[in-house]
Amino acid sequence: MESPGEPKIETTEVPASKPVVCLVIGMAGSGKTTLMQRLNAHLHTNKTPAYVINLDPAVLTLPYGANIDIRDTVKYKEVMKEYKLGPNGAIMTSLNLFATRFDQVLTYVDKRSSEVKYVLVDTPGQIEVFTWSASGAIITDSLASTYPSVVVYVVDTPRTVNPSTFMSNMLYACSILYKTQLPFIVVFNKTDIASHEFAVNWMRDFESFQDALTSDSSYMNNLTRSMSLVLDEFYSNLRAVGVSAVTGAGMDEFFQAVDDAAKEYYSVYRVELDRRIAKKQAQEEKRREREMAKLRRDIEASKGGTIVLDASQTGKTPKVHGMREASVTDEFNSFGMDDLDDEERESDDDNSEDSDY
Repeated sequence: MESPGEPKIETTEVPASKPVVCLVIGMAGSGKTTLMQRLNAHLHTNKTPAYVINLDPAVLTLPYGANIDIRDTVKYKEVMKEYKLGPNGAIMTSLNLFATRFDQVLTYVDKRSSEVKYVLVDTPGQIEVFTWSASGAIITDSLASTYPSVVVYVVDTPRTVNPSTFMSNMLYACSILYKTQLPFIVVFNKTDIASHEFAVNWMRDFESFQDALTSDSSYMNNLTRSMSLVLDEFYSNLRAVGVSAVTGAGMDEFFQAVDDAAKEYYSVYRVELDRRIAKKQAQEEKRREREMAKLRRDIEASKGGTIVLDASQTGKTPKVHGMREASVTDEFNSFGMDDLDDEERESDDDNSEDSDY
């Protein structure tokens, strides 16, 4: 299906050796994990299995087989007990620990990159824990700098029939888009319960959304009316598809949107990413030049004297803040943070069969 205001992009072919990473993000109850199961089953049915990564350390059971599962590396309940944390704090700490080993995850993905077309990444149900944490940014940037990456934002369609709830979802989608700066797809899930056509119509037609707000003159609706003016341009560059994780409806449209977003990644986002990397390298080079110039001035000022570069040579032991390297390893071991060498698993074909659950 066509999305509202489909962004115009250059025709860019995605390299065959580079799988497309789908970062599946959604609020609790939006059907995100069930959608992951449906996407995985759909790809297996078409004989194009995906590489699946689970980043939710608190989930009890998964309806799909994951190649890499954070629960095999970090023990969520042990983290909660050791640091005396609540559920969200333990999830964030578990992600922080896992992010320190994410280079190993990239190594495993690279080994299978020529065999799979898509990499599906399931994120924690507590959406803010992943999108606004340092570990979430590290994981997202690591994937986006290596592979064409797309953010899949899952919306609970039946709950968005209220204009105020719809606006709340769109504001969150807008914030994630500008936080990640990656191609973005809004997926209206549970279309077997409620059609998503009303939401697409609100995104395309500003007046129709204003009409939906006329029945209520409360402060919330007045605020929503004002915010809709701000998001009007945001909608014009947004892809939106409707799917049902239960029936499998809309899967072909979803993957078509993913392929289009991957082309946009190379024509728009990758160019900007390369520009930021070049800018950072230039700044680092300037910093080194300043450090070298300072060193030359110090040498000249010393007039042949001895310059102390190591604080230990002065007889004083420098004060070190933070944790020693060995203790970091000890922390990993205490939480089951073993190397991922023995943790990667192949997807279980039995768990990937098409299911309505």
